Amino acid sequence: MIRILLADDHTTFTELLAGALNREPDLCTVGTAQSARRAVELSRELQPDLIVLDYHLTDGSGLVAVALILAQRPSTRIVMLTGDPSPEVIEQAAALGVCAFLPKDGSLAGLVDTIRHARIGSFSLHPSLMVQLSTQRQSRILEQPSTSLTRRELDVLALMAEGTEVRVNAQILGISENTCRGYVKSILAKLDAHSQLQAVVNATKLGLLEVREHA
Repeated sequence: MIRILLADDHTTFTELLAGALNREPDLCTVGTAQSARRAVELSRELQPDLIVLDYHLTDGSGLVAVALILAQRPSTRIVMLTGDPSPEVIEQAAALGVCAFLPKDGSLAGLVDTIRHARIGSFSLHPSLMVQLSTQRQSRILEQPSTSLTRRELDVLALMAEGTEVRVNAQILGISENTCRGYVKSILAKLDAHSQLQAVVNATKLGLLEVREHA
């Protein structure tokens, strides 16, 4: 059972989402919060497996809550939602350690699927958000040039962008899991990233990933 904390400043949305998640056999909502302060408190008290957190909360940015929650419990998986995503917010969330970033008007099925995958270590960046990132010019020069990625690293990067597990990616590429993890580590270093999500964000801005806008 995946124990979930919901943090959103819209009570009706939170109640509807909690009801929908609780109907899933493997998901359970253990608490709700409307403010960043309360989200941090409940994370500490309830120790949920995963937190679905809105970027906008009653007392400010959800990014503040993300930073405080992960400082207390680094293993917590956080899925961030927002109604008005911007490339800057996506980059900040990825840098802090959010494991998934989704538009608030996305499908319930998509959110449920993301929650299940996030719990086992996967990450997700919605295709529509990748399109936004791909239109932005790189605002700063990374320490390592983009051309330093090898052909195999680019293959691994493309699979990383799909959000699948390292184990699955290794099978697809016909290499060992340890070798695949080595490539992931190298990619993160070259793209100046601290997580796979941040690596995908940086790679998308650099034009290293082919982005297709989903209908």
